[in-house]
Amino acid sequence: MMRIRSFAALLLLGLSACTTVGPDFASPTAEAPAQAPFLGTASPLFEASEPPGRWWSLFGDARLDALVEEALRANTDLRVAAANLARARAVLREVRSNRLPSTDIAGSVNYGQASGQAQGLDEKLPTGETYDIGLDVGYQLDLFGRIRRAVEAGRADVEAQQAALDVTRISVAAETARAFADVCSAGRQLEVARRSLEVQQRTFDLTRRLLEGGRGTALETGQAGALLEQTRAAIPTLEAQRQTALYRLALLTGRPPASFPREVADCVRPLALAAPIPVGDGAGLLARRPDIRAAERRLAAATARIGVATADLYPDVRIGASIGSTATSIGDLASGSAFRFGIGPLISWSFPNTALARARIAQAEADADAALATFDGTWLGALEETESALARYARERERVATLARAREQSGEAARIARLRYEAGREGFQIVLEAERSLAQTEAALAQAEAQLSTNLIALFLALGGGWST
Repeated sequence: MMRIRSFAALLLLGLSACTTVGPDFASPTAEAPAQAPFLGTASPLFEASEPPGRWWSLFGDARLDALVEEALRANTDLRVAAANLARARAVLREVRSNRLPSTDIAGSVNYGQASGQAQGLDEKLPTGETYDIGLDVGYQLDLFGRIRRAVEAGRADVEAQQAALDVTRISVAAETARAFADVCSAGRQLEVARRSLEVQQRTFDLTRRLLEGGRGTALETGQAGALLEQTRAAIPTLEAQRQTALYRLALLTGRPPASFPREVADCVRPLALAAPIPVGDGAGLLARRPDIRAAERRLAAATARIGVATADLYPDVRIGASIGSTATSIGDLASGSAFRFGIGPLISWSFPNTALARARIAQAEADADAALATFDGTWLGALEETESALARYARERERVATLARAREQSGEAARIARLRYEAGREGFQIVLEAERSLAQTEAALAQAEAQLSTNLIALFLALGGGWST
């Protein structure tokens, strides 16, 4: 009884001395010097309100909304990210299980002969059967926080995987919107090319009629035909671009290429927004972008693992207890004489050889330093990406407006040149140059509108919305 009381007193003393070694994590997010408006928001194209989570709904296209929602349900990359999150949660449950006692139940039967000499006897012991059944219970005293730090690291890993899933969500949403925009932009460029083809076909027909009437030349007809075929040659490339964008939409929504969304194939209106775009500020970006959150959580996990490594400098104390029965016959297992039990601590400690533990601490500290550098690089990259996206979108808007004015002027010049040529007051070369200029300007405008759609989606991706459910 005195031994049990002494052991209990020792156990209570050890529990009272519990501590958690290693550094406590403090998030560096609040100290990141990014809590200010973006430089690019001085443009009237942007406003300081926070962007919506479902930013694609700003375009007001039900087809796009449906495709993004389908992609968020069926995309294979999202399924991989969800599986990685489930695995991280399972690992955390495994780490948490170390807080609980371990139990083992064992039973055995043995036939043989024991050594008499081992028991201090000179005679030979009889052969016979031995039956044994027992229950062993073990519990690790987390005196220095090894398990607590491991659980802390596991929890941070789960949160990092959740953030990685959110990164995949916004990427899938953005790629779906980009593929949709590419379909519409290719449709717009096809529409422009076919309209130019119609205009040039009329000019070619005119030169043939004039040639047949004796007022034109074969040179003029040949030049008009060459321009017509050059414009016609651009159409197959644009059709291929539209079809590959439709196939990409099928992939993003978890479909085979043959099941591409045919309801989108006739889209000819590039994605655009007339109202100012809500972009928020630097502080909102840090809170909203899941890649920053993932980097911060990986830093938290690396910091906690310093504590796991530091705990190896201290003793590892485990409490073990066993109870059971050993007898020479099954019927005697329940007898008092067969009963056995034991309880006691198991202490292991590598002192004074701590070189291995200190090497592991140095590794964990280096990992934490790398995670901190990664975090700093992530939020700096996020700011640079957002500022660049703002600048590219604003400049492309200016380019589209300029090309729109150029198209109006080119269209009017081509109309006048054609009328003067039909009246015999202008040479055909002027008509040819005017129509070539009109076709090039319209094609450049359609390409700029396509680039503007791409830049707009890149801006929303940089802003980091679309992951919250």
